[in-house]
This record gives sequence, structure tokens and C-alpha cells, in this order.
Amino acid sequence: MTHGIRFSQHGGSEVLEYVEVPTPTPSANEVLVRNQAIGMNFIDIYGREGLYPVSSFPSGLGTEAAGIIEAVGEDVQAFSPGDRVAYAQGPLGAYSQLHCLPAEFLIPLPESISFDVAAASLLKGMTVQYLLRQVHEVKAGDTILFHAAAGGVGTLACQWANALGARLIGTVSTDEKAELARSLGADAIINYTTEDVVERVKALTDNELCDVVYDSVGKDTWPVSLDCVKRRGLIVSFGNASGPVEGVNLGILNQKGSLFVTRPSLGGYADTPSRRKAMAAELFDMIERGAIDVQINQRFALSEAGKAQDALMQRRTTGATLLIP
Repeated sequence: MTHGIRFSQHGGSEVLEYVEVPTPTPSANEVLVRNQAIGMNFIDIYGREGLYPVSSFPSGLGTEAAGIIEAVGEDVQAFSPGDRVAYAQGPLGAYSQLHCLPAEFLIPLPESISFDVAAASLLKGMTVQYLLRQVHEVKAGDTILFHAAAGGVGTLACQWANALGARLIGTVSTDEKAELARSLGADAIINYTTEDVVERVKALTDNELCDVVYDSVGKDTWPVSLDCVKRRGLIVSFGNASGPVEGVNLGILNQKGSLFVTRPSLGGYADTPSRRKAMAAELFDMIERGAIDVQINQRFALSEAGKAQDALMQRRTTGATLLIP
């Protein structure tokens, strides 16, 4: 037997239970990983709440962790017991001591990358990779607005954009978060609780506005994002922290200046083993070169997953949050 988080209905953090479960057995193309560190992400909360429905109850939760392979299925040839690996996609169930998943989702973990760093950065880092390198190839001189710049994705984006020579304007909710984002390479920071984001963007850009707006907040920031992007600019809506953007009137894209908008996801870009490995390799290279310092600012025991998710939802966290089995 082993332990993991399970939930039997959608709802608040109180539906999460730390329970004893049978030890999984890998099928032909699967591996069994003993997690050493587990990444926590907003998408986990979407699953718990029902925004992204689960297939059946009781259900596991989470898709990101790093650990050591304990067993492999009979058809698995690329991995062996004892290998260090990380993963950020695949079936729910990463909130556990042991997780069984298809081998195709595994990323070999270099010795230079610790389990904690991998679990804190793989999903978020591959997200930043597709945002800055694929959805829009950020270039030196670009001006971008990044909402939630002090969060897990935002702290990586500040550093990656800085390494690319772009000017990143970030939004945050506290002065402490502003200081963190600025220390990681953000060119300018807007505290949206005390400042008018649109007016500050206009002032910071001499009314030129931004080439791209990256918005993981959703409903609350959608109107702001529309007013911060320049004519023929791009809005990348890639999250729903405040709720999904609904009822979008395409005509407003014309009215605001022939704007472009996209709603990407990691699964839409890291959709094959080769793409996953290439994206992870670029991330790991950035970490190994020192261009990215992964900010792990909260650690909770796996049994405290509900408490950890509440802290994330209440915006009491910065950088990455780990669950430790």
C-alpha cells in the first residue's frame, strides 16, 4: 500500500483526502515512479473545482512531479528502474507517493537538475517556453505585459524574457511581489491593487502599448488586456485564475485595433514525446546556464495539499509551491 490525495466530488479544498491506496502496477507501456517532489499548479485547482471535469470518482489529482523509477512495464525500453525522471503531463495522480503513467510522458532528468527544481519548473517552464518561443517568438526590443508576474509561471517568464532582451511589464498584487518580479528581470511592475494598469502601461510605453499581453488570470483581466495591446497586437489568454473568459465578442477585436487572440495550452504544444523533450531540454539549458533561477518559495507536506491550494488561490504564494511526499 501507499498514500496519495483523492477526491470524490468537485468542490473546495475540503474535498481533498489523504488516503491509503493500493500500490499501482505498471502495464506494458507504463512506468511506476516514486515521487520525490510534486509540483502544484492552478490547473490542479481547476480539476478539483470541476472547470476541467475528471473522468470518474474517486480521482487522483496533479500531473507534475519528479522522482525515481521503481518499476517498468514489459514493453518499456527507454527507461529502467533507478532512472531519475520528471513529468508534467499524463493521467491525474501526481499528488501521490507512487504514480503510474505511460512512459511517453517521462523526461529524463539530468544530474545537474534536482528533484525539487524539476518538480517546481517543468510544467511552468515548458509553459513559458511555448509562450515566449512558439506562440509568439519574443525578440529583443519587444514590449510585453505579463499578468501575475510574481507567480510560478511569471517568475520564470521575467527571467526568460530578460534573457531574450525583451522588455517585460508585470502586474502583481503587493509591493513584496513587485520587488520579487523586479529582482528577476522585469523592466517595470504595476501593482494592480493601487494603480490603474492601463494608464500605467500607456505611461510606460509612451502610449505605444504592448506587442503581446500574456494573461493567465482570465475573466478579471480580459478587459484590461484588450486595452494594453497595440494595434494588430496579440493577446495570449492561457489561464483562468479568476474564472474563464466567456461571451467574447469578436467585433471588439476589430474595435480595439484589429487584434489577435489565442487560447493555447501546454497540451497543444507539448503534444509528442519529441516536442516535450525538446522543450524540456531548452528549459534545463536555461537553468544550467544560470539564466533562470527557479524560485521555490513554499513547501508543504503532501497531506497538506488542500492548505497549499488555498494559499495559491488566496494569492499568498510567490514563485513555485511544492508538495513533498
